[in-house]
Amino acid sequence: MKFIETLKNVWKIEELRNRIILTVGLLLVYRFGAQVVLPGIDAAQLETLQSNTDSGLLGLLNAFTGGAFANASIFALGIMPYISASIVVQLMGIAIPYLQKLQKEGASGQKKINQITRWLTIAICLVQAPGYLASLPSLGIPQSAFLLGQGGLFYFSSIIILVTGCIFAMWLGEKITDKGIGNGISLLIMVGIIARLPLSFFQNAASRLEGNNVMLILIELVLWFVIIFASIMLIMAVRKIAVQYARRTASGGYEKNIMGSRQYIPLKLNASGVMPIIFAQAIMFVPGLIGGTSFMKDSAAGQWLQSQFSDIFGFWYNLLFAFLIIIFTYFYTAITVPTNKMADDLKRSGGFIPGIRPGSETSEYLDKIMSQITLPGSIFLALIAVFPAIVVKLMNVQSGWALFFGGTSLLILVGVAIDTMQQVNSYLLNRHYDGLMKTGKNRKAVA
Repeated sequence: MKFIETLKNVWKIEELRNRIILTVGLLLVYRFGAQVVLPGIDAAQLETLQSNTDSGLLGLLNAFTGGAFANASIFALGIMPYISASIVVQLMGIAIPYLQKLQKEGASGQKKINQITRWLTIAICLVQAPGYLASLPSLGIPQSAFLLGQGGLFYFSSIIILVTGCIFAMWLGEKITDKGIGNGISLLIMVGIIARLPLSFFQNAASRLEGNNVMLILIELVLWFVIIFASIMLIMAVRKIAVQYARRTASGGYEKNIMGSRQYIPLKLNASGVMPIIFAQAIMFVPGLIGGTSFMKDSAAGQWLQSQFSDIFGFWYNLLFAFLIIIFTYFYTAITVPTNKMADDLKRSGGFIPGIRPGSETSEYLDKIMSQITLPGSIFLALIAVFPAIVVKLMNVQSGWALFFGGTSLLILVGVAIDTMQQVNSYLLNRHYDGLMKTGKNRKAVA
C-alpha cells in the first residue's frame, strides 16, 4: 500500500509526470528503431545471424544494443560509439591542456567538450559501420538476403543510415537527460539490456523444464537476487571520512560564536563504476586478434589464443579479465578522484580532517584511504564480472541468461536503476513527499 501511495504521489507532480511520460515515449522510439532492418536486407533471412550472436563476445555486444546488432537494424551500432568517444575524450583530458582548460570553464567548457565528443562519435561510426556491413556475410546472412546486392550503393546508403541511427540515438539520450528524468544514455543501454532479459530467462527455464529441474530454476532466481543485492552494496558502499569545520564568528548587531560542525567526505568503495569492466572488455579482443594474424594463426600458440580468448566463459579469458579489471579500477579511480583538489577545496572552506594537517598531508591521507578501499572494491568488482562464467561452469546455465548474473549488464541495470530512483526521489522530497528510498504517507507542505 505504501508503494502504491508513493506511485500516486509521483503522478500528482505535473512536472515529474511529464518528464516520465517523455522518457518512456523516447525509449519506445529507440526500441522501435532497433526492430527496423536496414533497407536492402531481407528480414526473413536473419535467423542465422541471430543464432550466431546469442553467445560469446558478439552476444555481449548484441545485449548492449538491445538485439539491434542481430537484427541488422538501423540502430545496429547502438549507443556504444558515443560511449567510446566519451571515454576517449575523458582520457585525453588528462594529457591535453586544451581539454583541461575546457573542463575548468564550467558550463561553456562542457558544451565545447560535448561538441568534440559528438564529432568523435561520427568518426568512430564511420569506421565501425563499414566493418559491421562487411562482416554480415561471415556472421551468417546468406547472399540471397541482400536484395540489392552488396555493391557501392548498398554500402553508401547503409553507412549513412547506421551513422544517422547512432547520432539519432545519441540525440534521444541527450533529450532524456535534459527533458526527461536524466541519465539518458545510460537508460538507452539499460532498456536494451532489459529487452533481452525475459527471452533469455524463458529459454533457460524451458531447458530446465525439459529435464524436470524445476528446483534449479528457483535456485537460479534466488542466486540472481543475491547477486543483485551484492551489486547494490558494491555501488552504494562508501567510506565516510569525518571532517571538522572551524568555529566562525558571525555578527548581527552582536557577535556570537558558531560551533564548528562535523560532516563527512563519502569515498565510494567502487568510485570507477563499470568503466574498468568496459576498458577490460575492450582489451580482451586483442589476444584473439593476435592469434588470428597471418603469422600466428597456423601456429599452436595462435590457435590456443583464438580458442581460449573467443570463449567469454573460459578459464583463461576470465582470469585475464579479472586481472585487467583490478588494474583498470586503480587506474580509473586515480584519474577520476582528485584527492589534491579535494584537499584544496576543504582547506579553502575552513575544513580539516581531525588529526591531519590541511594541505598536502590531507591529500596524502585521502589518497592512502582510497588505495586501501579500492583493493577490496576492485576484487569484488572482478568477482561480479566473472560470475557469469562461474554459473555457466557450475550450474550449466544457458549463456544468454548467464550474462545477467554479473558483469557489465547487471551492474549497468543496478546502477542506472539506483540513479533513476534518486532522481525521482529528489522531486518527491522537494514537493514534501516521502521519497522512493523510504516510501510513506504524504508529507504536509510547510507553510
